[in-house]
Amino acid sequence: MEVSLRSRFRSASIAALLGFEAVVCLAQNSPVSLDTNPTLFAMLAAVNTCGYDTELSVSNPLRSEIRGEVAKATQTSDQARTETDTLCNFYREHTQPDPARTLAQYVSLALLLEAPPGFSLKIKETDLPPDAEQVVGIVPILQKFYGAVGLDTIWVRHEEAYASLTKLYHEPLSKLLFDTEIYLKLPSSGYLGHSFSIYLEPLGAPAQTNARNYGSDYYVVISPGMTPTLKIEQIRHTYLHYLLDPLAMKHAILVEGLAPLLEQVKKAPMDESFKKDISLLVTESFIRAIEARMSSTGKTSEAERQAAVQRAMEQGYVLTAYFYDTLIQFEKSPTGLRNAYDDIIERIDLHKEQKRASNLRFATRADPELVRFSQPSHPKLLATAEQRLSAGDAESAKKLAQEALDSKTEDAGRALFILAQVATMNRDMQGARHYFEQALGVAQEPKVVAWSHIYLGRILDLEDERAAALDHYRSALSASASLPEAKAAAEHGLHQPFELPNHPQNKKD
Repeated sequence: MEVSLRSRFRSASIAALLGFEAVVCLAQNSPVSLDTNPTLFAMLAAVNTCGYDTELSVSNPLRSEIRGEVAKATQTSDQARTETDTLCNFYREHTQPDPARTLAQYVSLALLLEAPPGFSLKIKETDLPPDAEQVVGIVPILQKFYGAVGLDTIWVRHEEAYASLTKLYHEPLSKLLFDTEIYLKLPSSGYLGHSFSIYLEPLGAPAQTNARNYGSDYYVVISPGMTPTLKIEQIRHTYLHYLLDPLAMKHAILVEGLAPLLEQVKKAPMDESFKKDISLLVTESFIRAIEARMSSTGKTSEAERQAAVQRAMEQGYVLTAYFYDTLIQFEKSPTGLRNAYDDIIERIDLHKEQKRASNLRFATRADPELVRFSQPSHPKLLATAEQRLSAGDAESAKKLAQEALDSKTEDAGRALFILAQVATMNRDMQGARHYFEQALGVAQEPKVVAWSHIYLGRILDLEDERAAALDHYRSALSASASLPEAKAAAEHGLHQPFELPNHPQNKKD
């Protein structure tokens, strides 16, 4: 169902008009595509079945139609009902406080799965990015659910409607990508071995765009709403990464020479990855500058563009102002970005930019980065720690959890929760209380939040601090809506104080 985005342009005449030679090759073998994806369809149909309702009222009508058909199919047999229950139990256990993050983890995983009904991983499980890794357990469940409810039949029934959506979005998407290439004088057709795929999936929330970079492949997943409004900024941002990331890699030695700038951005509110990798910081700053400059083709005033540059600088993208000024000169030259890139980087005055960055007053928060890069967690310390804990090897679990916490490579909340459990096994109640309280300060996973409150409630009950214990049980109850066992434990704690079996204080005279 893939649609070429290259068929409509008269590139040669436009290139000649702008004064550069054969800039945009719009051949049919372009690495850029607008498409639909049956694996994404299956994954999002599954999460919709289990309670993902975000922005349902403003979604494309296809979403409600498909939800209704899937809901009906789940009741066709005992097996369908059983597989649906298993699926939804998994979904509830992995629900995030933010619905956008709940969906994002399943989108990340779906993009790394082969087509149904097999849903096999395209890469090694050890190479999965963290958000996909935490829900990879849904794959065998999805396989059974897919067959039991006949998702293949539902997909075929709506293929034509999906194809109509790609036709609807084809023209504006083509123009967006073409205008970007024309501005940069940089054809995507030269990016051999790279791909940029835009997937339309109406089963998601219309306001949410998911963008991913896995190696040399870039993806944008957009969900059409009631009206075919194009999310220009989000798509162009990802496309700029697709075009600029390889240039930074090609000129890695030049870019690495700017690494001293990382000292100036340690207190910036942007994502930590930009503070550790100068290549990411340079590229993101460049992209912010391009976005500001390209807005000049509309009704945006120079003052508004300068304000956008300043916001980017204050978030930590400290080369945005330099690139913005440089682009003004670039626009007047016939040289394309591929040939101009090394000169643009070489002309950066490191001392000047360090001084400019040191004079910045950073903002308190930054815009979230749209593109999620593949960053597998190696090694999987916490998964191994949990296995060792289950096997009764508390000492090994403690070492692994502490290593994960110190290296900051995995979920700090989970690491602290494991350390608290180890302390509990070692009868170190004060240590356990300390770690559970720390876990609550950073944890995002509902399971960790709920059970930390429950264990704290039990510790406080044993210390005859009933009022404080009740506060924790109430908090656990609020956090455990999707966790039946935790909910039951919280309700039990509210009903009566926790007591250890055969505890000396429990014996009656």
